[in-house]
Amino acid sequence: MIVGTRAGPVRGLRTPDGGAVFRGIPFAAPPFGALRFRAPVRPAGCSGVRDATRFGPPPPQPVWTGDQRAQSPGRAPDCLTLNVWTPDPSSRALPVMVWIYGGAYEHGASSDPGFDGGLLAQAGVVVVTFNYRVGFEGFGHLPGVPDNRGLLDQVAALEWVRDNIAGLGGDPDNVTVFGSSAGAGSVLALATMPQARGLFRRGIAQSIPGLFYPPAVAARVTARVASAAGVAPRTEELAALAPQQLANTSAEVVAELTEDPATWGALHYATTPYFPVVDGEVLPATPFDALADGAAADIDLLVGYNRDEYQMMLQTTGRRGRLDEHDVLRAAVTLFSGGSVAEDYQRAYPGLTPSALYSVLCSDWLFRMPTLDAADGHARAARSGRTFVYEFGWSTPVADGELGACHALEIPFVFGTLDSPFARTWLGSTGEQEAQLSSRIRRAWTSFAASGDAGWPEYRPGEALAHLWDVRDGIESEPAAASRRIWRRHRLGETAGQARPEMEPVVPTASIRPPRGRAGG
Repeated sequence: MIVGTRAGPVRGLRTPDGGAVFRGIPFAAPPFGALRFRAPVRPAGCSGVRDATRFGPPPPQPVWTGDQRAQSPGRAPDCLTLNVWTPDPSSRALPVMVWIYGGAYEHGASSDPGFDGGLLAQAGVVVVTFNYRVGFEGFGHLPGVPDNRGLLDQVAALEWVRDNIAGLGGDPDNVTVFGSSAGAGSVLALATMPQARGLFRRGIAQSIPGLFYPPAVAARVTARVASAAGVAPRTEELAALAPQQLANTSAEVVAELTEDPATWGALHYATTPYFPVVDGEVLPATPFDALADGAAADIDLLVGYNRDEYQMMLQTTGRRGRLDEHDVLRAAVTLFSGGSVAEDYQRAYPGLTPSALYSVLCSDWLFRMPTLDAADGHARAARSGRTFVYEFGWSTPVADGELGACHALEIPFVFGTLDSPFARTWLGSTGEQEAQLSSRIRRAWTSFAASGDAGWPEYRPGEALAHLWDVRDGIESEPAAASRRIWRRHRLGETAGQARPEMEPVVPTASIRPPRGRAGG
């Protein structure tokens, strides 16, 4: 099937249900060579009909053992491409859902089988997925080049949607961006970025990470990455490294970070060195402050978290079940500047093992409380925009059920990809109950995209109603009430801690090579 775009016609594939899928369409030029570390630019036009039947290559990222998406060293792929699933290319009025993958701002690709948009599209929406630069290519801080290049790639993809989606059945005035983890942080950033204004109407943010760097912290990370690579932290020297070489060096730094809490401070608990930078231009302020100031007051926002977020990080870093009271105290002192927080958590969650208590504390710090902060800020400042909140509570049977409703577990339910490689690893075998839960979540997400109504009561500060997703759904006020009480008390200054303290990790700069290995996050 052939449709027109502003860069020329593209040929996709008909799907068995009568729709169509188009893969690997460039929305920006390859960001390498003279464009390395630069803002995205429009791609060159194509003479003739462009083949759009295969996914484009992923952006450079660490080469994990067995990862079929990994690039060979030195290759600079044409990676800024997108994919479109449409149930009716002849329409002009279907809601559009644009997915932003997560991956600790360090890895990810729209070609992941778990992000197949076919089932979502059958509900009558156009689904778009795309690649953006990750790791140092997308979020490394350097002098003389723009920060947040990964976010700028996302803006370029949304501009392509604005300019072209009507030709594939979608309504450019009814666009919803949705994403999980780093993708959720990106949704929040886009909702408050001046350059993204007017490009979408609604946002769904699944598990929002609470960290956005001041430039000084981002510069320290750059210094450590450069040191590990054996070069000075200057743009020209880092640009001289092949993209894959730089990605693999970053992976070594991540491995060091996850093993060394004493040196890396708060970043040890974040499990990644990359976050968007509050640079005063692309991001004028932290998204949390901007939301509270009304920057997204006319955008509908649906946010939520998974009940046991940090169990994923403990599993992937090999720390689950290996933590003691000292680890809990060190986390509390590092993240809140006060050991009394550990005592508060022990009183609020009696009977938990140190490992489980550590997971609750870190889940709150990294995802759960930032997500609720975003809901509070948006709901208080909203004009026409509505706010909805959920908690995902379905527990995986994997690892004897000890992972609970861990990080990223909701993604296969959102897409209906319960048989994807990720789902088989983290969900185990699924049956009719899981299929029904997925169907209910997909119905809520597509309904929200179409009308701004998620199907349950809006979130209002004080009342704080949230939808609980599980085998049996429900509505609850303040489902994370015990943690919220701790955070409110410390935010009001009863201790030296703060709910989301200014993060000033001690990042090493010595010329040493950290250990190799894969880190979670």
